[in-house]
Amino acid sequence: MFMKTETQLTESDRHVIAEQGDTTGRINVSSEIGTLKRLLIHSPDRGLGKVIPSKAQDWLFEDIVHLDMMRRDEYDYYVKILLYFLDPDKVRGKIAQIGPDSDRSFFKPDHADYFKSDKVVDIQCLLSDILADEVIRTRLIAAICGIERTSFRTQQQLNEYDSTELAKIMISGSLPNLTMLFAPLPNFIFTRDIGIVINDHILLNKPAKLARTREALLTQYIFFNHPLFADYQDKIIEIPDNEHAFLLSDADTNRDVTRSTLEGGDVMMIAKRHLILGVSERTTLYAAQQVMRLVFSKDLVDTVTIIKIPKKRDYMHIDTVFTQVKRNIWVLLGSLARTGDEAKKRDVLHFFAPKDMSEELKIVQFIKGQEQKPIEIENLEDLLTGISINDLGATEPVQFIYSGNNEFPFGAREQWTDSCNLLALKDGVVIGYDRNEKTADAFREAGFEVIGAAKLLERFEQGQSSPDTIQHTFIMLPSAELSRARGGSHCMSLPLLREDV
Repeated sequence: MFMKTETQLTESDRHVIAEQGDTTGRINVSSEIGTLKRLLIHSPDRGLGKVIPSKAQDWLFEDIVHLDMMRRDEYDYYVKILLYFLDPDKVRGKIAQIGPDSDRSFFKPDHADYFKSDKVVDIQCLLSDILADEVIRTRLIAAICGIERTSFRTQQQLNEYDSTELAKIMISGSLPNLTMLFAPLPNFIFTRDIGIVINDHILLNKPAKLARTREALLTQYIFFNHPLFADYQDKIIEIPDNEHAFLLSDADTNRDVTRSTLEGGDVMMIAKRHLILGVSERTTLYAAQQVMRLVFSKDLVDTVTIIKIPKKRDYMHIDTVFTQVKRNIWVLLGSLARTGDEAKKRDVLHFFAPKDMSEELKIVQFIKGQEQKPIEIENLEDLLTGISINDLGATEPVQFIYSGNNEFPFGAREQWTDSCNLLALKDGVVIGYDRNEKTADAFREAGFEVIGAAKLLERFEQGQSSPDTIQHTFIMLPSAELSRARGGSHCMSLPLLREDV
């Protein structure tokens, strides 16, 4: 699937790369809005179709999904949009032949007509690649069977499958005949959570929930063993546990001040020298402190901002309450903001109700070398305005687009279906869900074109527009089933390479 890594290139290869501007093998992310060049995704696998109501919440789902519809009618458009922007030769001129209305589709790596892009990379492909190595294969089978407490005979049985099918089993938890060996990994479609790129380093996660333990193990093996990451082995950051963890009681190990859990939705490489960390339902303050210490010691950034959001299932990660759209434009949830109808309703409620400090938004900024003198920032708008102007050099006025157009009760309703969770393909061009109609209205009022993915692909195919020329655009994905999984396009992406802003 992959071309040679940087360490395997000949002088002739390097000359060709220099001439063509090829980015093969490079990993670097220094913003949320630089033109996207490579990312990791995971197409919905058969495990998603195994989620049942009685286990949905244990597996971090709020609902069960219709797998075929999610794949065929929704995620397929996401993949095609990504390919048109990142690897257009794989898709241009083929939309009518490959898609929902045909027998062929782009969505799964084991399909005969799979696109095999080294720009839009499915993590299942990477897992299949490393499982071709007999040593890695043996170790990973043993590790997973240990975590899942399977029999020794199950280990032997797994070793009989080829690497492609074994990768599917390890992710979905089920055999080709659909017999379930262990729980599925339905959250693997949210590749953002498995790790994050901070400049040219990779920060691996430490999931908060047991349902994602196998996910984290697979991620470790992929990043430490796949040729795509061969030149970055000494740049992979893993968060240490509390050194006294083994001496603490169960009650103490579950406290935020001692527990180290972190997911990528709470990490934003927002500017070249500025990292944002969320403290949330899934990421602890202890983990945020550890990450801050590590990135400062490695001189990766000069500023770390820690945002503590209410520990509510509604929010989950900071990227569910705000993401960046353009150098000077952000989308965010009004009830956690400074102004607007949603904020006024919140203020009234807080005035009459007893204050619960765990429900308060808190923003604290740390400067390298001055960690003992943190700066407290009053609200999200002030923080984001400062980033746009001071870190990203925005010269246009900073704008905010609010979830649900900041109309009660649509702000909360549409935030629940990921109105604030958008992926920027480049500065000012983002992907979101079509069901968030009030938020789409807010984008229109801010001067954006709002267009469905199918319509945009049609324009591209007819030569009426192109990813190079498109600007100020909100691309809407079909989302009846995807939104049930409780994650948007930002969650469903792990950028590996963006152009510098």
